[in-house]
Amino acid sequence: MNKIQIGLLILALILAPYTNAVSVGTGQSLEEHKIVKHLNDQYPEAMRLLEKSVNINSGTMNFAGVKAVGMLYKKQFEDIGLTTQWVDGATFNRSGHLLAEYAGNGPKILMIGHLDTVFAQDDEFQKFRPIDERYVAGPGITDMKGGNVIIIEVLRALKAAGTLENLNIKVVMTGDEESSGRPLSQSKAAIIDAAKWADIALGFEDGDSNIKTAVVARRGSVNWKLDVSGRAAHSSQIFSDEVGYGAIFEAARILNEFRTQLAGKGELTFNPGLIAGGTETNLQAKTSTATAFGKNNIVAKDLIVQGGIRALTQEELDNAKTVMYNIVSQNLLHTNATLQIGDGYPPMAPTPGNYQLLELYSQASMSLGYGTVEAVNPRNAGAADISFAASHVEMALDGLGLMGSGGHTKDEVADMDSFRKNMHKAAVLMHRLSVAHEDH
Repeated sequence: MNKIQIGLLILALILAPYTNAVSVGTGQSLEEHKIVKHLNDQYPEAMRLLEKSVNINSGTMNFAGVKAVGMLYKKQFEDIGLTTQWVDGATFNRSGHLLAEYAGNGPKILMIGHLDTVFAQDDEFQKFRPIDERYVAGPGITDMKGGNVIIIEVLRALKAAGTLENLNIKVVMTGDEESSGRPLSQSKAAIIDAAKWADIALGFEDGDSNIKTAVVARRGSVNWKLDVSGRAAHSSQIFSDEVGYGAIFEAARILNEFRTQLAGKGELTFNPGLIAGGTETNLQAKTSTATAFGKNNIVAKDLIVQGGIRALTQEELDNAKTVMYNIVSQNLLHTNATLQIGDGYPPMAPTPGNYQLLELYSQASMSLGYGTVEAVNPRNAGAADISFAASHVEMALDGLGLMGSGGHTKDEVADMDSFRKNMHKAAVLMHRLSVAHEDH
C-alpha cells in the first residue's frame, strides 16, 4: 500500500471502525465478538503451548534450543495455513530465525517476535511454574515467549473467522534478539527485508509491562570505545612541555566534556561503563573485563573506556556523534585519543503514523472494555527488534505481548490477565485493519 492508501485506511478506521458490522452491544462488531470467543475457547491450548515453549531452554547461544522453540512454533503456523521457513544463522554465529507468511488481499502487516532468552543452558531458572491463578513464573515467559504465542493465537483466531484472507502477513521470530549476531547486516536482514515489504509493523515484546501502555518509540542503542594515549614519564615531569598531561587527564577531559555538552539534550543518554588506565592496559572484549598496571610516580601511558549511547531519533544520535568526535579531537599536550562508535539498534522514532496506530489500538482496547492505551515513555522501553523495521514502514507499534515483572532475572513473572486481554486487543485491531481495507 502507498501512503495515500494508508492514510485512507487510517481515516476509515477512525471515522467508522465498525462499518457494515452488526453491534453486539459491547462496542464490538459481531465478527469481533466471534474472534474474541474463539480466543477464549482456545485459551487452554494457548496456555499449554506457552508452557511447552517456556520449558525449552533457548538461551541465545543454545543454538539447538532456539531452533527447537522455532520448530514448535513452525508447526503451529503451518497448521493455521502459513508457509514457513527456517533461516540458518551460521553466517552471523547464531541459531537462526523463523519466518512465516500468509498471502491475503489487504494491508501488509509484519509481526515481530523472538525465540531466544537471556537464560543459558546451565541456568538454574528453567521451568514454567504457576504461582497462583493469575501469575506464572518462567524463563523468558514475558520476554518473549508469551508474545510469540499471542502472535500465533491471534492468527489462528483470524483464520477461523475468515479475516486472514483480507490481510497479508509476514512473521519474523529472530533467534538473536537478546544478543545480536554479527554482522548486523546479516543477522537483521530478515526483519529489514520484511519491513521494506510491509505497511505496518507490530511488535509483541512486553514494553514496560503496563497493560495501559504500548510503544510508539524506542531509543536506539549503540556502543562506543575510547582509546587514549600519552607520554609515559616520571610523574615529577607531568604538565611540562616535554611530557604533557598523560592519558588519564586527557580521558577525564573528554568524559567531562561529553557530560557538559550532551547531558540533558532531548532523550539522549550516554554512559561510560568500563574504564582502565595506567602504564599498561588490557581489554578482554568477550568478557567485558579490563586490567591495568600503573604506579603513582609514572604518568599514565594508556587508557580505555567503553560505553553506550541511547537516542530517540537518528538526528539526535548523529548530533551526539558529531559532538563527541569533535571533543575527542581537541587533545591535551602530547596526548592522543581515538573514538570508535559501533553499530547497534537504530532508534524507533515517535512518528505521526505510530501515534495513529496507537490510537487505533486504543480504540480496540476501549471497545473490549479494557480502557485506553497510552504511549510508553521511551526511557522505560529498551531496544528491541522492531527498531530495525520502524523506519521502513508507515506505522509501527510495539509492546503488545504478555506482561509481568522481573524480565531478564530469575524473578521473571507473567501476569496472565494480560495474556488474554492482549490477544483480544491485537486480534480486534488486525480485524479492523482488514475491514477498513475491504471497505476501501
